[in-house]
Amino acid sequence: MTPPMPNLRHLSVFSAVAQLGSVSAAARAGHLSQPAVTQAIASLERDFQRPLFVRTAQGMEPTEAGRLCAERTARVLQRIEDAVAAAAPQSCGSPGALHGITSRQLHALIVVVESGSFGAAARARQMSRATLHRAARGLERRIGAMLFETTSHGLSPTREALRLCRQLQLATAELAQARAEVAALGGSERGKTVIGAMPLGRSFIVPETVLRFSTRRPGHQISILDGPYESLLDALCRGRADVLVGALRESVPADVVQEPLFEDPLAIIVRRGHPLVRMSGSGQGTPPTEALAEFPWIAPRPGSPLRGHFDRLFRGTAKPLPAAVIECNSLIAARALLLGSDRAMLLSAQQAHHELAAGELVALAHPAGRVVRQIGLTRRLDWQPTAAQTELLQTLRAVARSAPPTPDPSQRAGRRPRR
Repeated sequence: MTPPMPNLRHLSVFSAVAQLGSVSAAARAGHLSQPAVTQAIASLERDFQRPLFVRTAQGMEPTEAGRLCAERTARVLQRIEDAVAAAAPQSCGSPGALHGITSRQLHALIVVVESGSFGAAARARQMSRATLHRAARGLERRIGAMLFETTSHGLSPTREALRLCRQLQLATAELAQARAEVAALGGSERGKTVIGAMPLGRSFIVPETVLRFSTRRPGHQISILDGPYESLLDALCRGRADVLVGALRESVPADVVQEPLFEDPLAIIVRRGHPLVRMSGSGQGTPPTEALAEFPWIAPRPGSPLRGHFDRLFRGTAKPLPAAVIECNSLIAARALLLGSDRAMLLSAQQAHHELAAGELVALAHPAGRVVRQIGLTRRLDWQPTAAQTELLQTLRAVARSAPPTPDPSQRAGRRPRR
């Protein structure tokens, strides 16, 4: 649930005082009284529970907490200004683009978009539908852009509303980071990091990272989010996740960056006693390529990097892809299917580590030799992690470096490594 945004005017006033160095200068710039500026600063200091300025002979000097807040606040205000300008191009370059926009209006837009309708948002937030409708329509009039349109399902957000909502969600996440940084100055850990974990990340890297990190920073809250890659990427782009861990993609949005950590060799996984084990010399060689299509398979979900490797596995064979393919992204379900049948699966040996060690499953070499996929981190390009989040990323990288190498059956079979 998205927390309410602080008063937007208070953020603007605080930013002006930090830039101009005095209450009087900020008051003149914002066409406000000096008491109004002082009250805005006091309100934010209560919100952050720390002094943000000290008075000196030269004016208002930001404290360490104030400097941290000023940097984050400037990014938040710029993000919202850019989003409003994108929704209503006529406001682009206007010095008062945010003047008159209230945090209540912005929050109304977020909750309606997230809930899917005014009625659902009102029920979820225990607010009247009329209140939400009035705030959202007020925002439309202020920025001069249509944010909701009438459809057969009622009022629905326009594309401009969806884009604006995404930037507001990122702004809210940035403010949460500011609160965490300020709390850390006072020795209190209030930070939170959400890790989107893909299958390989869930099996070892993320759990081990969280265990190591939590011993050093027990007060930092970690949430592990799983699900299809598309939903994890959407969560990342909306500020609902901070970093993704797992297989990297060939293409990502322009505002997302990927960082490789290691290469993960792929193998053909089957049950002990599977006919392919005998065909490959008791698992010490490579199964015949033409024999692969004779057995039923478990395939990854379409669109995933592993599915691309799976499709290429059969591309060079004379026989077509087996018809009785079960698409499955659940390792628990796949394990049961493999153990109870003659099905085969193209998978990382690391993901089946425990079953391989117990002798329940066998990893056979890929017919093409050493075939790998890149495993790494995915984050927003403009994300500025807090000190605690930076330490968490360093721990993730250290765990990836120290992880035992994934068994590569192609080398055991004497095959020349290939990419």
